Amino acid sequence: MPVVVKLKEILAERKMSQRELARITGLRPNTISHLCSNEVDRVHLSTFEVICKTLDIQLHELIVMED
Repeated sequence: MPVVVKLKEILAERKMSQRELARITGLRPNTISHLCSNEVDRVHLSTFEVICKTLDIQLHELIVMED
């Protein structure tokens, strides 16, 4: 079952840049860029945890399972 990361859409809604999110979270800009691409193959859960906490969202808002 494919998983879709909605980070690009969430950042667009909040008018926040990938660079700004990287700065706030302390994550590498390459990590944020990777999560905003359609090529996400693996991610550490701790990365999702930091992003969710920073953006004040739940994990199910960030990743979506597709049929």
